[in-house]
Amino acid sequence: MDTDASASGVSSFHGDRLGFGKMKFGCTHYRRRCKIRAPCCDAIFSCRHCHNDSTNGAHELPRHDVQRVVCLICDTEQQASQVCSNCSVNMGEYYCDVCKFYDDDIQKGQYHCNDCGICRVGGKEHFFHCQKCGSCYSVSLRDKHLCVENSMKQHCPICYDYLFDSIRKTNVLNCGHTMHMQCMDEMLKHKQFACPICSKTMVDMSHIWRILDREQLSCQRITVTRRFVHLFFFAFHITL
Repeated sequence: MDTDASASGVSSFHGDRLGFGKMKFGCTHYRRRCKIRAPCCDAIFSCRHCHNDSTNGAHELPRHDVQRVVCLICDTEQQASQVCSNCSVNMGEYYCDVCKFYDDDIQKGQYHCNDCGICRVGGKEHFFHCQKCGSCYSVSLRDKHLCVENSMKQHCPICYDYLFDSIRKTNVLNCGHTMHMQCMDEMLKHKQFACPICSKTMVDMSHIWRILDREQLSCQRITVTRRFVHLFFFAFHITL
């Protein structure tokens, strides 16, 4: 018997088994092949966000509290781990043993930040952890943002959702304060350009100031012209 061929066959079968059902299960938040048991209420949910949505804010499930999961392929409940102890499938292509976090959609670029203490998305190479702000920011903001201590460990000033572990995209304003990008877009649509926390402008307004300066100068010219015309008619006693 060809042992190399046999070993190759076993390896291929194991690999196929690990990937069985990938991206076919999950909820509106994540693609995964398991559900979690919430220790706070001893009930089964697709993810912690599904749990939190079901309680209507009465209480939330901290990600680190999850200890047991149920495989969606074979329905076996077990201790949290990446591979099912019964049917040997990956319950999540990405798995973090610290956060007990599963996700089959690895195109999100999940990574665990030790300083944040949680998993984030976007690719580790694209982010750095700002120690003063207390969160991961895009590398484009390194040495280019105003630090505000623990700025991400606050609630969004518009929708009041907690920013630090929000699954919605956030934006760092020029003043250093943070809010959801969607909330900021809504403010800009309604021509609200000031940070709701400190009232400083959220975006570069230089082009707006230039337009206003031009309009003001135009108004001044019109005023001067009107005065000249009035004086002209007054000097020559011309009645309009």
